Amino acid sequence: MSSALATASETRSGKGHRDENFPVASHLIHPKHRGAILAFYNFVRAGDDIADHAGLSPERKIAMLDALADALTGQGPSDPEAEPLKRELAARGLPPLHALELLDAFRMDARKNRYADWDELIHYCRYSAMPVGRYVLDVHGEDPARVWAASDAICAALQVLNHLQDCGKDFRGLDRVYIPQDALDRHGATVAMIGADRASPQLRAVIRDLAERTLALLDEGAVLPHLIDDLRLSMEIAAIHRLAVVLTRGLLERDPLSEKVHHGKAAFAMTALGGVIGTLARRPFRGRVRAAQGAQR
Repeated sequence: MSSALATASETRSGKGHRDENFPVASHLIHPKHRGAILAFYNFVRAGDDIADHAGLSPERKIAMLDALADALTGQGPSDPEAEPLKRELAARGLPPLHALELLDAFRMDARKNRYADWDELIHYCRYSAMPVGRYVLDVHGEDPARVWAASDAICAALQVLNHLQDCGKDFRGLDRVYIPQDALDRHGATVAMIGADRASPQLRAVIRDLAERTLALLDEGAVLPHLIDDLRLSMEIAAIHRLAVVLTRGLLERDPLSEKVHHGKAAFAMTALGGVIGTLARRPFRGRVRAAQGAQR
């Protein structure tokens, strides 16, 4: 495809919210909020598709992401990929900050394809994942001081989990490696091993190491459903958290290069339901959780 593409619409991959590994504005979310979340998702998907497009130079990607940002903020020409989110933000009196931070992550993807260590990877997650959770919480009117920290931990974990599951595809298709170099070095693994049909023992050790760190993030964020006022959002996040825990534990045993790690539809539904039921069972005790969190500040 020519690098002279005019708009973000021309780079769309065709991937939608139903193709994601985790629920996006499922029917657990109240209908009054689903439109705002889907508008955000579609805007972010447009930016992600630009960053992942094989036919664009890094410079062209940056220029298109800048144009998308300007369309959202009104500093540039209108873009059909930005208009629905722009309307939702205006209607709710919300700033474009979280969407713009996602675009910063996609600019990183255009310029950078290797990460030195865990801290550098988490810095990427700060822009590529954490704004998603923060936006959803803001749409629901939740208190950032109470919920953002736990949300950040879950969102970072989801991002790292996706990186681990898709490490072979990212390397072969985009020459992009999110597995930190120091983790590879620590276990005697190399980047080239990520392109193999089956993970070597050294790479399996790296993946287990990072999966353990991801489980620690999920443990840090486990309190989030109990801190949220909106019951439907609480159930959605509990389902996502439960799915992430099961998938991450699977990476302790499975090889993402040669084995399927994702849930099938039935297992997906049952695992998510377990998270929802657990949240409903613990809901009467959420006041104690919030009080304990307040005492720790």
